[in-house]
Amino acid sequence: MLLAIDTATAACSAALIEDGAVVHAMRELVGRGHAERIVPMVETLLADAGGVRPSAVLVDCGPGSFTGVRVGLAAAIGMGMGWSVPVAGCSSMALVAVRCFADRPALESCTVALTGGHGELFLQRFAAHPFAALTDLVSLPPTEAAAFSPDALVAGSGAEVLVAARGTGEALDTLPAAADAALLPEAFRMLPPQPIYGRPPDAKPKAA
Repeated sequence: MLLAIDTATAACSAALIEDGAVVHAMRELVGRGHAERIVPMVETLLADAGGVRPSAVLVDCGPGSFTGVRVGLAAAIGMGMGWSVPVAGCSSMALVAVRCFADRPALESCTVALTGGHGELFLQRFAAHPFAALTDLVSLPPTEAAAFSPDALVAGSGAEVLVAARGTGEALDTLPAAADAALLPEAFRMLPPQPIYGRPPDAKPKAA
């Protein structure tokens, strides 16, 4: 059984997935405080499942909140070490996109826009059939983001900002959820458990 956890954005969630189906799931909008919520959430899920031990852990590696991403990775790696099970990563962008396609089977492509730092948006385009990333992940200010995305549907916490900048399209305000990892193709659940920050660090090393 796979344990998926997500603390990369304002949402905090965990899910137990077996044979592609969600067995148990919990999700809360916490804003901050992921470190205090994720472990009790996992403990509750495991208790509801009869105390089962997961055979693997999957964690949302971002992009998203710098702190949230690191909280999730630390929790996932710690659990993996404690249970002696493998830990892998997935992307918050892919989680949002795959949920959009599941809810709208006729949709052929979409843009995921998540709120980033310094007023920028994390952006990535996805295709539905087969599920695939159409672009690399980028971080752009809204004015530049408007030219990046031709898709009618924009999903994510930054969707309304992007649609407003374009002046056209539909905005779907949503955040990633651990349970949606059940919808991801295997290739999108095999990332290394490392942070996906989506933009260069603000701090610059001093010149020698």
